[in-house]
Order: sequence, then C-alpha cells, then structure tokens
Amino acid sequence: MNAEQFQQVNQWLKTLQDNICQQLADTDGQKSFSEDAWQREPGGTGLSGGGGRTRVLSQGGVFEQAGVNYSHVLGDRMPPSATAARPQLAGQGFEAAGVSLVVHPNNPYVPTSHANVRVFRTTGEKPVWWFGGGFDLTPYYPFDEDILHWHETAKAACEPFGKDVYPRFKAWCDDYFFLKHRNETRGVGGLFFDDLNEWGFDTSFAFLQAIGNAYCKAYIPIVKKRQQYQYGERQRFWQKYRRGRYVEFNLVYDRGTLFGLQSGGRTESILMSLPPEVSFRYNHQPEPGSEEARLLNYLKPRDWLQELR
Repeated sequence: MNAEQFQQVNQWLKTLQDNICQQLADTDGQKSFSEDAWQREPGGTGLSGGGGRTRVLSQGGVFEQAGVNYSHVLGDRMPPSATAARPQLAGQGFEAAGVSLVVHPNNPYVPTSHANVRVFRTTGEKPVWWFGGGFDLTPYYPFDEDILHWHETAKAACEPFGKDVYPRFKAWCDDYFFLKHRNETRGVGGLFFDDLNEWGFDTSFAFLQAIGNAYCKAYIPIVKKRQQYQYGERQRFWQKYRRGRYVEFNLVYDRGTLFGLQSGGRTESILMSLPPEVSFRYNHQPEPGSEEARLLNYLKPRDWLQELR
C-alpha cells in the first residue's frame, strides 16, 4: 500500500463517518451529532501527529449516546499493543486511520451496537499494511429475528469475497469479544477481522467498504422495530447492569482502546465508547425463568443462522 492508496482509504473513511452519522441522526429524529475536531501535536509517546473528528449524539429521542469517531494518526514507533503479535515491527513508524462507533440506545429492548473499520501501515524499511474491523451486537433483551437479521446481513456482505469468509470472521468475532473472566461473550457477535492483506489492496479495500456499508443495514431496522417497546425501571436497571460488561471488555481486552491509549491518542475520543450510565452490583443474579435470565442463554458462541432459520 503506497501513500496514494492510503489516502484513498482515508478519504473513504471520512465519507463513511458522514453517512453513518446522517443515518443515525435521521433514525433518532430529535438530536444531531456535535463534532469535536482535534489535532494531535507531536509528543513523547511515539505519536508524531494526526487528528480526527469525534462526533457524539447525546440524550436523543432514541439514542442515549451515539459516538462515531474518525481518526488519522502517525507515529515514529509502534505502541506495545501493535507489536505484541508482531515483534519484528517494533521500532518502526506507522500511520493508521479508522472509523469506530458505539451506539447506546435509551430503550433497553434496543441493543447496543459497535462497528469499526481501519487501515494500518508501517513506514519502516520494509513497510507492511493491513485492514481490520467488523461489527457486533449486544442485546439486553434478545429477539431471535433481530439476531437472524444481523447475521444474515453480515453473511451477505461477506459472500462476494468467498464462502468461507463469513464463518471464519464470525468465529473470530465470537473469540475476540469474549470476557474470559466471565466465561461469556459480550453479546451475540457479528464479524471481526484483522491483519487483512492476503487478497491484495483492491479486494481487501472493497471488503472493508462492504463491511462499513453493511453496518447501518444490519442495525437500523432493529432499532426501528424495537424503539417503541414499553419499559420501566426493571428493564432500565438490567440494561445499566449489563452495560457494566461492556465497560469491563473495553477497558480490559479491547485492542483498539489499548492501542489508542498506548500511542498517546486523544483520551476523550478513545473512551467515547463507554456507556453514559452504568450500574455495578455485587454478584447480581437475575430471577430464574425471568425475561432477564433468558439473556444468559445467548452469551456463548452459537451458529445463529443454522439455529434460527
């Protein structure tokens, strides 16, 4: 990937951020996104510059908080999180760009969702590059038809690139978004991929675009179907309690969060994925047989397309 190709991807990422923000704002119907454009000055953390656009919709009619972040950062040495699996790249410079988003709805019957698409290249003597990304769904009150739609949309985005792509990246998502200390998945999965360069630039970039464009197709129909459901304090408590698992994953396991913090990225933008309200309770257990207890049966890797069709 040369500099011109990187810039091509970078420009598409900005357009993707615009499109997703517009669709989410239209779905919310009451609030729009505010933008916080930022520039990073060279510092002592290895980051040599860059910037981004952090966009947040808060306290809307449908979304309690939706954050859609675009960033482009450059560094003179790779952070530890990026070289843990690639020690041969230690000491090299890098350039990275991406769009990352998390949506936390008001209504507990509407799932939380996350998506990310990114490009990375080193700037050392023997440069390497790759794409990464995906999207996943975290319901509090799961509906089988919503999970089926989510995974069917993911599979449709993958199919032009090979029959093995969806099952491979679906399994990777189940493995990645797994809270080992809880022995449960973060939600009902989706897609996750990293280090993608095996198809060459053109096909790999086309796949990145397919995944980025599929997110709203997968998520917004679910939001529209569930946003009018009635809920009370019981459902709201369960939503806030389960959001605690989201915090645990993002702060303990998420490689994007670690990369951002270790590379000296902008803290507010990195942590915008955290829910605005969350509740921690010691050893809370839902009542057996309750609507809340039903969720626990969904927090393990499952072949959703096979089971729900």
